[in-house]
Amino acid sequence: MSSTVPAPQFSYQSRRFQDIRSQSETLAAPLSAEDACVQSMPDASPAKWHLAHTTWFFETFVLAPNVHDYAVFDNTFRFLFNSYYNAVGEQYSRPHRGLLTRPALDTIIAYRACVDEHMIRLFEDGVGDDVAAVIEVGLHHEQQHQELLLMDIKHLFSCNPTMPAYVSVKPFDSSAASEQQFVRFEGGICPIGATDDCFSFDNERPRHDTLLHDFGFASRLVTNRDYLEFIDDGGYDSPLLWLSDGWATLRAQSWRAPLYWRDGDDEWFEFSLSGQHKLVLDAPVTHVSYYEADAYARWSGARLPTEAEWERVASGVDPTGNFVEQGRFHPCPAQSHDRDRSPGINQLFGDVWEWTASAYSAYPGFKTPAGAIGEYNGKFMSGQMVLRGGCCATPRDHIRASYRNFFYPANRWQFGGIRLAQD
Repeated sequence: MSSTVPAPQFSYQSRRFQDIRSQSETLAAPLSAEDACVQSMPDASPAKWHLAHTTWFFETFVLAPNVHDYAVFDNTFRFLFNSYYNAVGEQYSRPHRGLLTRPALDTIIAYRACVDEHMIRLFEDGVGDDVAAVIEVGLHHEQQHQELLLMDIKHLFSCNPTMPAYVSVKPFDSSAASEQQFVRFEGGICPIGATDDCFSFDNERPRHDTLLHDFGFASRLVTNRDYLEFIDDGGYDSPLLWLSDGWATLRAQSWRAPLYWRDGDDEWFEFSLSGQHKLVLDAPVTHVSYYEADAYARWSGARLPTEAEWERVASGVDPTGNFVEQGRFHPCPAQSHDRDRSPGINQLFGDVWEWTASAYSAYPGFKTPAGAIGEYNGKFMSGQMVLRGGCCATPRDHIRASYRNFFYPANRWQFGGIRLAQD
């Protein structure tokens, strides 16, 4: 039987709801209606669709089942803005979302305002524990789409020959990266997975013991300067460095460098959300696939860490760093205050998602939650790899040491970077 959570807690959740919803619109504010409608590739979605889908989530999973006589904003939205919830109904084709010139952006903004108004009333009336749990999932779901919105806009703008800027950002600090060292961690039986003292997704649970052997963990991220050495040494021309699928993908896609690098006459440039600029050599390399990260690790005589090793290092570390709140929207060179963090590991959180050597699969004892919400994570546990740590487009209060992000090994448009490990 579900209890009703006391009003003070829901006052907090109501404020948090409004803050997160407002942040989505703040991130979309620099975009024109034309920017918000276009889709640059099948994996991406228009900004307008992100704004609508996150609203659809609250309408579908919170308001419609729990508000008596609730009238949906528009019956067609159930189909247009359903992402992949087969238990809810059919979905509009993902690769064709950019064709949805209607409903207009103004209509989507009105849709958000309408749903927000009903949600605030629901908070005022009080909701049960079960509904509160769904709302919490919805808030973290919206934060995921805030990051996706920035990823997708960056890819869209990179396709424009005028190289437009989403925001204007001050030049990055060009301080030299510290020397890479490997910090030794002892193995043993280590608890892995989310604890019960904060929110977590179902794929972070249940917490369980994992056997780790002694390992070395790189003190810093791989930088653009490091990665240039790999390129200059023929890394993209050496099939023995690459997994078979990676080599086939490299050749099919004609990869020669990370996704947004541009080769000038005598220097490299990089496209960012603040436009195109000279490559900052000591900033972490980003927008590389798992295949590229794995090939670089082989070339360097090391390997990628497992996700359990990464979590072992991150456990108990305060997740501070270059997140979306810093407004840089791009990985930065390690700052002086990042350099001597115990146990000597720099930029563990923020800047770039760190590829691991772990396939995205269920933890021992994992059970898919009942109902449509159960489609959130479990159905994707096939063919993808785990990334850890968050990035410059991730909200700070969305990340934790147990957080498991996942992408297909060929994906490059997310802010994926590299940290090395050794046996």
